[in-house]
Amino acid sequence: MGRTRLLRANDVSPLVNPLREILMVATGPVVILAEELAHIDRIESAFLVRLLRGRMLGDAGPAPHDIDVMVLGEPDGEAVYEACTRAEAAVHRPVNPTILTTQEFGERSAFLNNVRSGPAVAVIGQLPWR
Repeated sequence: MGRTRLLRANDVSPLVNPLREILMVATGPVVILAEELAHIDRIESAFLVRLLRGRMLGDAGPAPHDIDVMVLGEPDGEAVYEACTRAEAAVHRPVNPTILTTQEFGERSAFLNNVRSGPAVAVIGQLPWR
């Protein structure tokens, strides 16, 4: 490994959560996904759903094993999947996109009602239900 030093967080330290927050904002999945998705036409909004959004908004618990991002609009699906594959390499965990048109997102289902009722973290554009 050469000069590489591996560090592990001391979870009882009062510095862990604020430092984790700073790193997530500065270099985390939102920043990386925003950079990757910004070059794709016809994305109206993109946002994190499920576990990661909760962790970013202060919910306790371990880091999620994957990242779920919802993309609204009518983008080239292959371009979205390629962008998420590049983001996976940067964040070292799977990035799972769900692509819906805004009309599909407006429909009623248990899954979409759950997405709309919880906190969310915008990646691109505005949250479509706020």
